[in-house]
Amino acid sequence: MASVNKVILVGNCGRDPEIRYLPSGQAVANVSVATSSRRKDKNTGESIEDTQWHRVTFYDRLAEIAGEYVKKGRPIYVEGRLKYGKYTDQSGVEKNTVDIVATELQLLGGREGMGGPAGDGDEGGGYQQAPRRAAPPPRAAAPAPAPRQAPAPRPASGFDDMDDDIPF
Repeated sequence: MASVNKVILVGNCGRDPEIRYLPSGQAVANVSVATSSRRKDKNTGESIEDTQWHRVTFYDRLAEIAGEYVKKGRPIYVEGRLKYGKYTDQSGVEKNTVDIVATELQLLGGREGMGGPAGDGDEGGGYQQAPRRAAPPPRAAAPAPAPRQAPAPRPASGFDDMDDDIPF
């Protein structure tokens, strides 16, 4: 039987990514993502915001992209899978962890707040859309397409004389 372990988050980054490299050279980036929902309190009727924090881990090229483009407060879309773990803290207490291992990343929102004028194209300036995966190598220039010829006349179908003023 097949199984599915998939998570989709749309939220705001709580901190800048921390990038490190494993001894194998593999890049790893960690970030916290906040998701919020609103509900009404049954007793008072006032709106309550419920915020959940998620630990997200990026690997390889996605980690490098996250390190370059993801910043604290930026909205992002993340797809990945849940990974459960355990560790023992300094006082000897065993703690459980839940991480999201990201497989997709999409930056959301506009260009504001990225450290410079929008769209100026310099290294630290404007916002650039991060690709979800590593881009394929550039292709050689394709030859210019041949000029188009007029389409051949179609045979009459009996519907050619109908009005285009259809009310639906």
